[in-house]
Amino acid sequence: MRDFSADHRWLSINTATVRKSRGAELPLPEIIEACARRDIRAISPWRDQVAAAGLETISRLVKAHGLELSGYCRGGMFPAADTQGLRAARNDNRRAVDEARELNAACLVLVVGGLPGALAGKPAHKDIALARGQVRDGIGELLEYARSANMPLAIEPLHPMYAADRACINTMEQALDICDELDPARSGALGVAVDVYHVWWDPKLKAQIERAGRKRLLALHVCDWLTPTVDMLNDRGMMGDGVIDIPQIRGWMEVCGFAGYSEVEIFSTGNWWQRDCAEVLDICIQRHRSAV
Repeated sequence: MRDFSADHRWLSINTATVRKSRGAELPLPEIIEACARRDIRAISPWRDQVAAAGLETISRLVKAHGLELSGYCRGGMFPAADTQGLRAARNDNRRAVDEARELNAACLVLVVGGLPGALAGKPAHKDIALARGQVRDGIGELLEYARSANMPLAIEPLHPMYAADRACINTMEQALDICDELDPARSGALGVAVDVYHVWWDPKLKAQIERAGRKRLLALHVCDWLTPTVDMLNDRGMMGDGVIDIPQIRGWMEVCGFAGYSEVEIFSTGNWWQRDCAEVLDICIQRHRSAV
């Protein structure tokens, strides 16, 4: 297992972590500059942040600072109530692949979606099996396009509390079943993003990480689960402040050959987004050395 205590060579910042500074939205170019000043070598930006600044601008900044992208957030949201919606999801996911390719991301992270309309509070139906079938079909169709762009797809299973609205793929086992069905040759084109916030509780986690192996372990996202958690979406903890044994999970992955970045991804309306960006990044560096 790699020793992170001496430096932050393998730290990546998911730009959602510092999306806000002192409660105000922080433009992505400023986030990039702040990371570069601290010799943070990798980021994982969100599409809306890239769109706000302009893809060409962000691509130029990433190259100018020699940054890598541990991933690109996000594709997915495949299920829809009608053919028009399915077509719109397909087209949007192809654009996401193109953006990830332009930024030379290590993978495009897929948050697959749940019941159509549920995220807006108006689910079109209650058939989660149908939604999961649309996810499988959507990934299968996107996979061919992603292969042509040499852009790996990383399915991110989300905690079951998000099954209705954000992701009906909720365990590593479910995600890997899709990988095995669509990419039985384990080509490296399709795998998983392991976000400890979503999977730490799973009694099958170690076995499923071993099942995934090096070819399918495409990303590692880290933060912590607070007790109590006051907001299931936007109250993630800084590494070391909660109950997740992050080094153990990273160790399981590294035994299987994972050698990528530990990507800090924290949504925190009541705490970290109220602090100054510089403070948050400095603490991320400290905790990456001591708690990851």
